[in-house]
Amino acid sequence: MQFKDIVGQEDIINRLTSIIDSGRVSHAQMLLGEAATSLPLAWAYLQYLCCEHRVHHNEGSLRADSCGECPSCKKISSLMHPDLHFVFPTATTSRVKEKPWSGEFQAEFRDFMLQTSGRGNIDDWYDSLGIENKQGLIREMDADGAIQDLSLKAYEGGWRMLIIWMAEKMNESFANKLLKTLEEPMPGTVMILVAESDERLLPTIKSRVQTLRVESAEQKVENNAEFAVMLVGWLRMLFKLKMKDLSAQVDKMSSLNREQLKQFLQYAQSVMRGCFLNTTAGIDVHLGSGDEKFDTQFPKMITVNNIELIEQALDDAVFAIERNAYAKIALMELSFRMSKALKKR
Repeated sequence: MQFKDIVGQEDIINRLTSIIDSGRVSHAQMLLGEAATSLPLAWAYLQYLCCEHRVHHNEGSLRADSCGECPSCKKISSLMHPDLHFVFPTATTSRVKEKPWSGEFQAEFRDFMLQTSGRGNIDDWYDSLGIENKQGLIREMDADGAIQDLSLKAYEGGWRMLIIWMAEKMNESFANKLLKTLEEPMPGTVMILVAESDERLLPTIKSRVQTLRVESAEQKVENNAEFAVMLVGWLRMLFKLKMKDLSAQVDKMSSLNREQLKQFLQYAQSVMRGCFLNTTAGIDVHLGSGDEKFDTQFPKMITVNNIELIEQALDDAVFAIERNAYAKIALMELSFRMSKALKKR
């Protein structure tokens, strides 16, 4: 699975590839959103993580992707990588009549992923197992199996990887048993929880994972319209740096909750990249800010002389927000760095 096969998630994809390229890979992450999008993202993320020849683009909406051709890519793409493991909801079937757990259904789950390209939902999975009206669960035995898999030396000498699909289906016994692994994983371990809702997850689980929300296309359109107005107002203040006005704008931005602020900064990253492509490659990128003057004039400010400084400043700000930094301080520092970078055009 490559990122290019996932439509409409460029912002979060660029964030994920940036995290990996920076070497700041979190050992425990949760992709929260529609399963049909979140599971392919997790799959493509691990393929990019292990890729031996990552490809970085100078044009287009994606900053990077896995090569799709190296041995690691081929193994993960076909779900045959020995260090990639899965946990998912199960129930008794005609074959497994008692004590069902993920280890009994690995072949079926891999077939299900390959047949649906990771876009199947929980009902599709239940139908493929033929469990009729039974409700699947992720149980204590699943935790034992996952802990065992992650304790083994990596066969390929790289990452040990675990995807927990439909994590909201884990019962309390599974969650409590997995806590220690989440808190103190062995080096080179990456666990990705894929969930459509976090309401049923224990607070102890949610507090130990880095959560990225995967928005639907409709949610993105609505949020981006609001973010565009805020972004234009902020960028205009960076040229004059009138502290009173800038402070008021930063106060407005920091009033967003932590997740919304991360999404705003990621939106800003995508706009900056669009401006750069507009200026350097002559690609007609519609920024969609809602401000025609801004769409026409601002892209000229983003050049080869400052794009790396801008991307690094925004990336550092997202990282700080994820680590619970005080939002006003992080945004004020970002403002000064952005102002300085914009003058280097």
